[in-house]
Amino acid sequence: MKTSTNLSRLSPYLFADIDKKRAALEARGVDVISLGIGDPDRPTPAHIVDAMAEAIRNPVNHQYPAYEGSRRYREAVATYMSRRFDVDLDPDTQALALIGSKEGIANLHVALVDPGDVVLVPAIGYPVYATGALLRGATTREMAMNAENGWLADFESVPDDVAARAKIMFLGYPNNPTGAVATDEYFRRAIDFCRTHDIVLAHDNAYCDLTYDGYVAPSILSYPGAEEVAIEFFSLSKPYNMTGWRIGFAVGNPDIVAALGTVKNNIDSGQFTAVQDAAAVALTGPQTCVADQCAIYARRRDLVVDALRAIGLDAQAPQATIYVWTKVPEEMTSAQFAEHVLERAHVIVTPGSGYGASGEGYIRISLTTPDERLLEAVERIRTTLG
Repeated sequence: MKTSTNLSRLSPYLFADIDKKRAALEARGVDVISLGIGDPDRPTPAHIVDAMAEAIRNPVNHQYPAYEGSRRYREAVATYMSRRFDVDLDPDTQALALIGSKEGIANLHVALVDPGDVVLVPAIGYPVYATGALLRGATTREMAMNAENGWLADFESVPDDVAARAKIMFLGYPNNPTGAVATDEYFRRAIDFCRTHDIVLAHDNAYCDLTYDGYVAPSILSYPGAEEVAIEFFSLSKPYNMTGWRIGFAVGNPDIVAALGTVKNNIDSGQFTAVQDAAAVALTGPQTCVADQCAIYARRRDLVVDALRAIGLDAQAPQATIYVWTKVPEEMTSAQFAEHVLERAHVIVTPGSGYGASGEGYIRISLTTPDERLLEAVERIRTTLG
């Protein structure tokens, strides 16, 4: 069998490779501590599970779901956006249910990108921004980002001739994997840039509710002019511990949302309506569960940062996300360090180079592991660096 040219250009998905290495070690009876993938270790809150139990018994939900999402869920999305960001949206034209935000991000390329077009991606970012473009035969142009510019993708360095060919610009703040947050002024400049060059601004806001130290993350749609050019992606996976439920949503410019909806109409049947009913309860119900989760992650963040600094690694405490982005020893590459601690400490960390070449020299550590195991993992790493 011969696969498509675009598929043959695709590198193995980062976390799939990590999962294989973990499985091989565990098959040998090795106790592996994974600080790799950001999969919450705590259960979905009980009131959401109870809502699902009720919804799944409703025979109406046993039929095909609406492609665009149930009316109840889209209204819940609009309620959430109004309460959380003071953004008013039309649930009929500006909200779309997704089978997780990853699906929506990938399918946005199908909706908007032709072979030969340009997609602007952060030099360090969620891999699907670039792989979605690759599978469409498009060209990706990386926007430089580094510690010196606060890990803010430098879209203003993109040449005018490249910007003229660009269809989508991806941003994501709070940022995965660096944990960086963006300023109001940065978001306004991004909107102006996309309006000037007729580019769709796709903002990945999956971590907006996991913030610390008084920081409150905004929606790109909070800023003037954003609704002309922007679509924003949200996920219930991390704030509500619902990774396995596969539910998210996209909101924004009606024409962009409609284009993404047209793709979904033709290639999937939407998310199970019972899941949408439970997700609606999550979005509109009490948010103390999210606040409690933030407190847990803030505590873990401080534990990990202090422990990493104590063993000589340069770690910074992020204001958001569930990750710590830290430098590796100068004598190692990111991949070498990750391989070293996996083989000798039996700890999984994610090499920064897996998020783009500009991530070289860093690793990402996930906080989705109980406190005592986090500290044990850092202690194991310490013993291999002596």
